Amino acid sequence: MIITRMYSRASALYRSITAICAVVLVLSACGPVCAKTVGRSGNVYRIAEPDALRELEDKAASIDLKVRIKKEETTQKIEQYHPSNVVSLPSAKKDRTFLVDMTYKLEFDIPDGKGGILYPKGFVFNPLEYVPFSRTIIVLNGAAENEVDWFTASEYYKRLDVVLLITDGRWKDLTSRIKRNVFYLTEPVATRFRVSATPSVIVKKDNKYMEVKEIHVPEKKDSKNRRN
Repeated sequence: MIITRMYSRASALYRSITAICAVVLVLSACGPVCAKTVGRSGNVYRIAEPDALRELEDKAASIDLKVRIKKEETTQKIEQYHPSNVVSLPSAKKDRTFLVDMTYKLEFDIPDGKGGILYPKGFVFNPLEYVPFSRTIIVLNGAAENEVDWFTASEYYKRLDVVLLITDGRWKDLTSRIKRNVFYLTEPVATRFRVSATPSVIVKKDNKYMEVKEIHVPEKKDSKNRRN
């Protein structure tokens, strides 16, 4: 809209200048017969009309600056993104392995798209029987140096089938550090897999169970043998 208005003003000014030039050419063609010096009468002022090209450049620069500021604000919001339902968990005190039954009971009807019900409320099923799942899920505290170091030194670090979920820390900082995609552990996921400590490794056991392994990672110690 702004660019259109500026273009219209520039076009109008160009037409005015063209008309003035045409009049000057006609008067010049008349020679000295039509030319007459009439002298100066009254005060003389400098022309204050702004340069059309400079005005367009200033407007364009202003718009470009606003776009850059908006882009920077959006980038900052993305980098600082932190879901409100992220779950913070304690570190595992010992190694532990347990199974999670993925059997689920529908809490609502699922329509068939033809006016009927495909699966009624209360229907019990296990998604592992219908949906293949070959991923390995790693849950860790992204703000804990010992857990991040454990992950980068583990077999999971370079595996493409691993999904990394963090309970604390900033996803952008960790992504830049380990060069992998990082996601947050949210409440629905933590509840479904019964994750209660970090780090945890979640894999499919069979068509009914997911296996969760909690791994105890010793805290790092400083030069004075103090735990961080």
